Amino acid sequence: QVQLVESGGGLVQPGGSLRLSCAISETDIYGKYIAWYRQVPGKMREWVTGITTDGTANYNDFVKGRFTVSRDNAANMLYLQMNKLELDDTAVYYCKVAKFAVWGQGTQVTVSA
Repeated sequence: QVQLVESGGGLVQPGGSLRLSCAISETDIYGKYIAWYRQVPGKMREWVTGITTDGTANYNDFVKGRFTVSRDNAANMLYLQMNKLELDDTAVYYCKVAKFAVWGQGTQVTVSA
């Protein structure tokens, strides 16, 4: 059973930055698409960004130019560098490995003045 542990969230002012990490275990991420999602209470979980093994990334329009996803295949890690954070980025952020119906506990990101 794949396990996902997200970390790096916190409280930041608008315009600030955070770097999220996701440690993935019980599966080798090589060859798998992995992604970040986020969820606000009362709303559907939404896809933020994802990345293939060779580093090809795609982004939801609302984070383009501000967020950068990366991965370390050897370490089984996924990262999300978030810059120019906005109030609407406040959410719990989750990572997910494609084809596995498993979620971690998420990490809370709060953007507030």
